[in-house]
Amino acid sequence: MSELILVERDGAIATVVLNRPHKLNALTRAMWGELGDTVRSLSRDAGVRCIVLRGAGEKAFSPGNDIGEFETQRSSKAQAIEYGKVMHATAEKLASCPTPIVAQIHGICVGGGLEIAALADLRICGESSRFGAPIKNLGLVMAYAEMAPLVRLVGRSIALEILLEGRVFDAAEAKDKGLVTRVVPDDQVAAEARATAERIADGAPLVARWHKKFARRLSEGGALT
Repeated sequence: MSELILVERDGAIATVVLNRPHKLNALTRAMWGELGDTVRSLSRDAGVRCIVLRGAGEKAFSPGNDIGEFETQRSSKAQAIEYGKVMHATAEKLASCPTPIVAQIHGICVGGGLEIAALADLRICGESSRFGAPIKNLGLVMAYAEMAPLVRLVGRSIALEILLEGRVFDAAEAKDKGLVTRVVPDDQVAAEARATAERIADGAPLVARWHKKFARRLSEGGALT
């Protein structure tokens, strides 16, 4: 495992860090793969009661995929398909993770970063955080597997507004749209995310896991039978 994804354990809370601060935590194919492997491993650890997911530093959660890598990793249809498979496999591991996930969002959270945050159960951000999915500016389509969590989170209309306009907007608007759970002063993001994780970890772990399972099934239109 490289240093692109870091895991810090403190009792029942595991903090997963997207670790490319010099690139504002822009995501590479390797990072997507390692993130998926990390979440899968933590999902199997009964001692982990909550996962905090964050970017390194306080400038950005993540601005999305590192487009500088596209020339070598997504320069052909075959490469793009393989890249997408890695992303989608990780998205599914995040979506199916039985352990509650709290996204600790500092600064920029757009594109692939927003896709990852949308797969968390709770999202805590700072007042100066910025959100959006300007993928249209790259001439790319957000794939079904990437769009589905966003639509489940904010609904079809808001998801289309975000994708069709491609705007980057502030934390207050993100809260209004239902993208984030809580907005706090920038210097309190880490403390609030930690306090949230502690409240979750203090509860009965099986109850938290069942609530996650029920909520996902209901959001997908399934019956609790």
